[in-house]
Amino acid sequence: MKLSHTFLFVHDQDAALEFYRDVLGLEVRTDETIENDYRWLTVGPAEQPEVEIGLSRIGPPVPPTDHEALEALLAKGSLLGIIFEVPDVDAKFDQVRAAGAEVMQEPIDQYYGVRDCAFRDPSGNMIRFSSPRK
Repeated sequence: MKLSHTFLFVHDQDAALEFYRDVLGLEVRTDETIENDYRWLTVGPAEQPEVEIGLSRIGPPVPPTDHEALEALLAKGSLLGIIFEVPDVDAKFDQVRAAGAEVMQEPIDQYYGVRDCAFRDPSGNMIRFSSPRK
């Protein structure tokens, strides 16, 4: 078994695409609009061509009765995010901060063996970068 897709909810797919492609350097895997203006947008790291990260608006297939609750959680930054392993967390921190991303945590050594940092994407999702501690 292998992971193929994971998804993040975003408020604005164009802003998310700009962040994940232009700031983080991910590749666009799919960007297609299908029936009822549903946009299937996925990105992924060049080093993992088999992995796709969906950048999804809150909408179908989520039941309409849950849209408002999810929008509120996303607005507060209460939904879980994603962690990327990078060769140099300090260099990645400098690069992403210079692009204007909201810093949640500057690089620190964690007791569980990594050095990591955290940002928010344009929708408030937590994006972490980590490197094994040397």
